Amino acid sequence: MRHAFVASTFIAITCGLIGVFVVARNMSFLAHTLSEIGFAGASFGVFMGIAPLNGMLLFTLLSSITIGQMSAKESRREASISAISSLFVGLGILFLSLSNRNASYATNILFGSIIGISLADVYQLIILSGAIMIGLLVFYRYLVFDSYDPIGAQAQGLKTNLLSIYFLILLAVSVSIAAQIVGSLLVFILVTIPAFIAKYLAKSVPGMLVISVTAALLGVWLGLWLGYLTNWPVTFFIATIEFGFYFIALLYHRRISR
Repeated sequence: MRHAFVASTFIAITCGLIGVFVVARNMSFLAHTLSEIGFAGASFGVFMGIAPLNGMLLFTLLSSITIGQMSAKESRREASISAISSLFVGLGILFLSLSNRNASYATNILFGSIIGISLADVYQLIILSGAIMIGLLVFYRYLVFDSYDPIGAQAQGLKTNLLSIYFLILLAVSVSIAAQIVGSLLVFILVTIPAFIAKYLAKSVPGMLVISVTAALLGVWLGLWLGYLTNWPVTFFIATIEFGFYFIALLYHRRISR
């Protein structure tokens, strides 16, 4: 549980930060697609005898830029997502079948296994989370400019294509580490819902970042605590708590918008 709390804290902070930019760039669809690619990557890792997280990182990093370019145009976004998701879900099932692992491996990949995380895994997740946070901090002003005013960013000569590639790499790593808590099937919970909550409550980007991180932290902390007390899946509690926060934020937003 100590390992789980440390790892989930860093993961929640990372997802809360990256999620604000995901929502601003209308890339929620991409987070969902990358989660299914991550399932195939984790299954490949099991098949090859390496850590599932390493396989997930390999697949999401290699595919994130390609996916982002293929689905950049809204007219072909739905078709691209459907085709890619189907392919990688099928690959994930194939790798699990070839590896001759039991159903528990599939369950851990799909729904997370944060309680069984080792100290070595904690260190790896902390390093990856720290790298993402530093990456966001270094190009924070440019990412905010490009995310909230892409036309103005292009007019100012900002290299928006390179920024997009840079952000896609950060997103791919974030999705991979978030899957360690909620699994590849529900990874968009931590990547998008806290950010949507922040969007309804905050009026500035720094305010959104604070609220998003807070919502993500409360979700994973309470989820772990309730999972420990009841022996129910942690993912269930995290999903329910985040939905509750979102519902309250939505009601508040509608009330003040009248």
